[in-house]
Amino acid sequence: MDPFFTVVIPTGPDTDRLTLCLQALTAQTLPPDQFEVVVVDDANRPETAVVVAHFSAETRIEVRYLAQRDRRGLAAARNRGWRAARGQFIAFTDADCQPQPTWLASAQGMFRRGAMVVTGSVRAVAPRVAGQARSQPVPDITELSTANCFCQKVALERAGGFEETFDLAWREDLDLQFKFLEIGIPILRCPEAAVMQPMHPTGWYTSLNNERKKRYDALLYKRHPELFRQRIHRSEALVARQYLTVAGLVMALLAAAVSYWSVALLGMAIWLAFTGLSLMEEWSGQADLLTNAKQAGATSVASPFLSVYWRLYGAVKYRVLYF
Repeated sequence: MDPFFTVVIPTGPDTDRLTLCLQALTAQTLPPDQFEVVVVDDANRPETAVVVAHFSAETRIEVRYLAQRDRRGLAAARNRGWRAARGQFIAFTDADCQPQPTWLASAQGMFRRGAMVVTGSVRAVAPRVAGQARSQPVPDITELSTANCFCQKVALERAGGFEETFDLAWREDLDLQFKFLEIGIPILRCPEAAVMQPMHPTGWYTSLNNERKKRYDALLYKRHPELFRQRIHRSEALVARQYLTVAGLVMALLAAAVSYWSVALLGMAIWLAFTGLSLMEEWSGQADLLTNAKQAGATSVASPFLSVYWRLYGAVKYRVLYF
């Protein structure tokens, strides 16, 4: 008999987090014969295959391992997982999440009452402080988080699954959410279906690296212009400030090149003013100002240029008028 659920877990090179995720599934209150697990390895690492094989041998849970020949992103990995599913109800989570014991049972109740798409709750667990772990809800930035959502397989088939052009982990969940809304499939909430997501330390440069994801905003806007305008919060003041920051420095350099010094000074003043404002915001709340001075300075200087570049890159690449 086919299982009720297929749990799809896309994963990369971090086998330690995947192990914790799989271990959490052994505590499910739903009987193990009612769900299977499909791990899709986007990194195609032998170590991951070993982890999955060991887990399968040690538990009563049926688990399958699928390796992506090429790294195509988590959207493609999720598509491969749900299309290989034996269950008619697909549970998505991420390898760095730890589903709570009633995760599947809570969602099953929603589906038995007629739901087609369900989103659960995600609780971020902060690093231990003085021997205590702290958890807090993740802000609702999307109605459908791939860290914790459930879909009837037929709903995914109707929507076409995840758009694989989103080959970084950014906006692919919103794209699927918007597709469901456009074809009239409601998304229901089930807070009792919870996963924990430990927060891991990142380098100060992470925010700069993440600027490249902004190119996908242009793609999402092109695919769903009305819903993008209605549901995506974007600080127009911040965007305008970033463009003015870039324009100020460009104006200063071009004017200096042709010896228009008054224009060059004006451009430099604009750049310094907005960069200084960003620097104060970066420093706000920092306990050790001296230690973070270089980091805040680098972020304040580089962020506007990276943000503008990746926005325009996305507009050009996806051929859409988006700023």
